[in-house]
Amino acid sequence: MERKTALIAVADGVEEVEAIGVADVLIRAGVEVTLAASQELIITGSRHIQFIANRLISECVNHQYDLIVVPGGMPGAEHLRDTPELISLLKAQKASGKLFAAICASPVVVLQHHGLLAGLNATCHPSLVDELTIRDFAENSVVVDKNCVTSQGPGTALEFAIKLVELLFNRDKADIIAKAMVIPH
Repeated sequence: MERKTALIAVADGVEEVEAIGVADVLIRAGVEVTLAASQELIITGSRHIQFIANRLISECVNHQYDLIVVPGGMPGAEHLRDTPELISLLKAQKASGKLFAAICASPVVVLQHHGLLAGLNATCHPSLVDELTIRDFAENSVVVDKNCVTSQGPGTALEFAIKLVELLFNRDKADIIAKAMVIPH
């Protein structure tokens, strides 16, 4: 079976749990994860935890991924919103029918800002729900609509990641990872 790949976009100010927690779950499922930074490889998250990205987003533009994930956190989501290479990757991902996902502030700040949520149900951090164009499912912790997956925030990051595993592989694999990590599923 071909190995699944994921790009997780990161920038200074991203929510660490949403970036690293999701990466951890995906890696446990056997996904080849690339942490791709908007500007610098050394990232300082929203809680001032430092970590190192694998490469710059600009180095990823000629690659295809099975999944692209955009963590939230402020001002990280704004930095990612303002990264043209990431937006190009996301638009191509949506058009190709491959999975793209955002959590916390990023469904509104990144995806909706660039027209990537047009006509799609989504959720986001409760503080930004009023800005969502379609709010029908905003109370849900994770929302899947076509090839777009959104989630509410740090507390839903592992549930979000398990849903991504399910969509990349299948429910059985998601159940195995969730059980091993003691994640309610």
